[in-house]
Amino acid sequence: MSGFTAAWLSLREPADRAARSLSVTRTAIDSVPAGIVRAVDLATGTGANVRYLVPHLAPEQDWLLVDNDERLLSELPVHMYRLGLPREVRIECRSVDLSELESAGDILEGRCLVTASALLDLVSEPWLASLAALCRRAGAVVLLALTYNGRITFSPIEPADEIVRRLVNRHQQTDKGFGPALGPDARVRTQLHFRSLGYSVTREPSDWELGPDMHDIQTQLIDGWTEAAIAIEPRDAETIREWQTRRQAHVAAGRWGVGGGYEYLGAIPGRS
Repeated sequence: MSGFTAAWLSLREPADRAARSLSVTRTAIDSVPAGIVRAVDLATGTGANVRYLVPHLAPEQDWLLVDNDERLLSELPVHMYRLGLPREVRIECRSVDLSELESAGDILEGRCLVTASALLDLVSEPWLASLAALCRRAGAVVLLALTYNGRITFSPIEPADEIVRRLVNRHQQTDKGFGPALGPDARVRTQLHFRSLGYSVTREPSDWELGPDMHDIQTQLIDGWTEAAIAIEPRDAETIREWQTRRQAHVAAGRWGVGGGYEYLGAIPGRS
């Protein structure tokens, strides 16, 4: 599984929160059975997805937070409560190699809600099929946030924008630890897999909109996209580095913005 630093996850959290779809969130959560909300958050990172969802759910909640980063998990309970997680919300953290989902399928047992954020574009088709089957077996409502859809918008426009976008999207489909990643195709494939199992699926855009004041995240995105593009097409390295320099100059001058294309997906199980 491809890891992300706590610093990066914290940096992107405000943009993620602003992009989240309240309507899809409400549609999914309104279908969660009454009583204790027993939920699991996959690839939880710093717990941002859980912190967003907790206020929308019934007060009594029992969360299992799953990740493969033991260091992040060891710090997570203190971090979560320090940031205002209500004490009546119970959390358990468990280190799991999610690339072996079938052998870790018990993490979904007894859970009425399965959530994840910024995960699906990293996984393979077989992994996604396994997730859908395990969710159906549990009869769980599913809420999958911030799946990248391949669209990046730049302002102002530079000649090499389309080259970088194309190469980044090819990089998104390389192995991220789950087999060949679905990348921008993930949101459509997810809908198909869950619908084939009798789920009612709702999708909605939840795009990032990063203005010229969000310097740090823009700088890191430019650098990350640069390295991803060069990894796919080293012969274009000079063009891509020139693009990087021009983009960073736009950031420094406060005249650059980027829009990241994401989607929110909620899936509600039909009656067996």
